[in-house]
Amino acid sequence: MSYRTFNPYTCKEEARFNFISKTAFYKKLNLAESSFNHWKFTALEERSRILMKVADLLEKEEEKHARIITTEMGKPISQSRMEVAKCAWISRYYAEKAEEFIAPVKMESTARESYIRFDPLGIIFAVMPWNFPYWQVFRYIAPNFMAGNTGLLKHASNVPLCAIALEQLFLDAGAPEGVFQNLLINYEQAGQVIRHPAVRGITLTGSNYAGYKVAELAGAMGKKTVLELGGSDPYIIFSDADLEQAAETGIMARFQNNGQSCIAAKRFIVQEEVYESFLSLFREKVEALKVGDPMDPETVIGPVARKDLLLELEDQLQHIVAQGGKILTGGRRQRPKSLILEPTIVTDLPIDAPINQDELFGPVIPVFSFQKEYEAVQMANNTPFGLASSIWTGSRERADRIAPRIDAGTVAVNGMVKSEPNLPFGGVKASGYGRELSETGMHEFLNIKTVNYF
Repeated sequence: MSYRTFNPYTCKEEARFNFISKTAFYKKLNLAESSFNHWKFTALEERSRILMKVADLLEKEEEKHARIITTEMGKPISQSRMEVAKCAWISRYYAEKAEEFIAPVKMESTARESYIRFDPLGIIFAVMPWNFPYWQVFRYIAPNFMAGNTGLLKHASNVPLCAIALEQLFLDAGAPEGVFQNLLINYEQAGQVIRHPAVRGITLTGSNYAGYKVAELAGAMGKKTVLELGGSDPYIIFSDADLEQAAETGIMARFQNNGQSCIAAKRFIVQEEVYESFLSLFREKVEALKVGDPMDPETVIGPVARKDLLLELEDQLQHIVAQGGKILTGGRRQRPKSLILEPTIVTDLPIDAPINQDELFGPVIPVFSFQKEYEAVQMANNTPFGLASSIWTGSRERADRIAPRIDAGTVAVNGMVKSEPNLPFGGVKASGYGRELSETGMHEFLNIKTVNYF
């Protein structure tokens, strides 16, 4: 058994790595534990200096890291460069803000003096996905690095080069050995990591199946988890919206990362009065997208990351058509054996179409229509997921009225959903629990300790 890297554009194997041995596995776990006993007492200024150096290296070596991402999972190179730049941003953010976020807070109480401390917990284990192979890791490691926790990473099996590069990046920046380690391990070994007594928290971004398995195992051990799972995000367009801007933004909102994003706009819900106008405008933009080699800076749609994922997506598309959906454009592979699916628009689906209950992870977009405002809200919430949503309207009053009624962790008004270092991010319902990013995300894996002086 091994980690294998296939270039999804060329469909050729790039590299193969064996799972680490049992001896190496326990050596890394012990190193993470012993490193924590020193790292938690390291001055905040020193942690900040190293994380700033990480940001410097990311900016200096942006092209190297971007090419690793694109080679391993097919993200268009222009978007890979933006991902690397975003990782430098979050590194600087936490390097600058951590002191403020974990400063003791005085509280009133019956004691003579009371305050709250924010102390590190220990080893935080991350199970991370392939679709944003750098950004997802940085969302976890940047705040925990500054908090004084040590990190162990089990990355997705199709992006081992990214995982190896990330660990080396921190070492090159001067991070002590053992503070952040990559583990080339299988799922059985991942379970052993969760059970290890020095591992105090687990964060996972990925499928619902994997998330529930991790939560079950961690729960049995009484360990804290943060889960960011799937999404079926609605993109609601009212008749008073700026249709040109909604269509232009909708391209990236749906097709970023070849449609393989948890927070992609996965269901367009358009008011009847402007349905045909919007559809015509959007179709024109979709058909103008450059599809092909992800290393070409002009490419917008590259390959799906793996063959099995493309087969699943094509199966979902067949079911959508069988349920009455009409393919307006796209729906075919660029070439018979390629992993590139043309950007696809599907219309004429009933309001209660089963696809509302699934996640479309690829460049396929179903477009629904509605008449009344309450119908739009019902359709938006007609899914087990609750990660994010977008509302397009010219009325601030309407946006303020609808935003609280949407079951989601994020609501974007007249824009696409984004994750930023300074804003809490996470979902509700089947999209998970807990938050990443901002001060809130940093506190997830800290011991919020009350100290009283009587």
